[in-house]
Formats: sequence, structure tokens, C-alpha cells
Amino acid sequence: MASTPNGPPPLLDLTVDNITQNVVQINTQSPDARLNYLMERLITHMHDFARETRLSTGEWMAAIQFLTKTGQICTDVRQEFILLSDVLGLSSLVDSIDHPKPPNCTQGSVLGPFHTGDAPHLPIGSSMSADAAGEPLLALCTVRDSAGRPISGVKVDIWETDSTGHYDVQHPNREAPSERCVMTSDVDGGFWFKAIRPVSYPIPDDGPVGKLLRQLNRHCWRPSHMHFILDKEGLDRLIT
Repeated sequence: MASTPNGPPPLLDLTVDNITQNVVQINTQSPDARLNYLMERLITHMHDFARETRLSTGEWMAAIQFLTKTGQICTDVRQEFILLSDVLGLSSLVDSIDHPKPPNCTQGSVLGPFHTGDAPHLPIGSSMSADAAGEPLLALCTVRDSAGRPISGVKVDIWETDSTGHYDVQHPNREAPSERCVMTSDVDGGFWFKAIRPVSYPIPDDGPVGKLLRQLNRHCWRPSHMHFILDKEGLDRLIT
């Protein structure tokens, strides 16, 4: 199994028991140690999954076809693979691993696909919604550190859907930002704004991920929510 000086390691007569070791060795010859480690763990876990579940050729081909269709439906504005990562819980897991929070802190969440950089900076107390059909909402907020002390001067980016469950960027005739704004917390760490009560909305379910949800007897609806990014120099940014 030793690598040759000028090429890959010699191949063995592969069996269920030795194939993983050989595939790992032939795929971990990069000068990038991190890439080698990621490949070694990926191959090991995939092979163990196949052995543990006694994966059939038909099931393997169904998975290949599913991933192929997932890629085929992706566009510049639709990322079906991220949707798949979301419904499998991987997006949140990676975010939690990559952005750990100390005790007594608000847990972060993924950014999501509908954040923009053009939200207007509004004075505290302003309305960020132009949707007359939405149920009025008054949000009273305070930013505090893990010891409960208020934090002033925090840039707070806020956005939500309109009353139909669509973000402004989903409308083809969008002329200006709506249901989004940026505010700065005051000396007491406070900020408040007028908006509309968030509504639930479905994720795109007309593709392979939607079909998977139906096969798993899951619905496609997200709970009603509002997005926040809290940012101040010297502090860890919070997306929640």
C-alpha cells in the first residue's frame, strides 16, 4: 500500500473490506493537508454508510439521479443544493460549528438568500414596511451583551417578507427596498420600529427537494420570522 515515488499507490484486488483504505490513499496525495483530511473523512463516512445500509445499486442510482436533477434545476437565482442542505439540517449545523457562541448568548442562524445591501438606514421609530395589507407590528428591541449590559451603536440590519410571504427581491417590478431597513441602537442599547406581523411561507417545492419532502411526509412551510444582523466593531457579528 506504500505510495510509489512517481505515482499513486499500487491498486489491490479490491474487496468490501479493503476498498476504503485504498480509495483514501489514492485520493489524499494533495499538498493541501486540509483537503486530504476532508477527503479522507468524506470517503470513510460514505463507504461506512454504504456498508451499514447495504446500499443497493438501484438505490445508489436513484441518489445519483436525484443529485443530477438537483443540479439541473439550479439557476442564478435558485440554489437547490442549498435548499437540500437546509432541509437536511446541514446548513444550520455548519453555521453553528463555524460560528460558536459562548454561554448565555443568542444562537446564530444562516443568512438566507434574500438579504440585500441596499436597505435604507432609518431613524429609530420609523416604519420599514409599505405593505398596507399586512397586520401592523410594533417591535421593541434591546441589544445586550452576555452579562446583560446594553450595547449602544450597534448596526442592526432587519428584513422580512410582505404579507403575501414574498421578499421584495422576489417581485419582478421591485423599484425600491421594502420590508427591510438598518437602524443603530441608542445609548441604552434600544431600538424600535414599525413593521408588519411576519407570515409563514413555503420554500420552493416544485423541484427534487420538494419531491423529497413529500416522500418524507414533510410540509414545505417555513414558520413566520424576521431576520436580524447585529454588527459592531470589536464584537462578533450575530445573524439571527
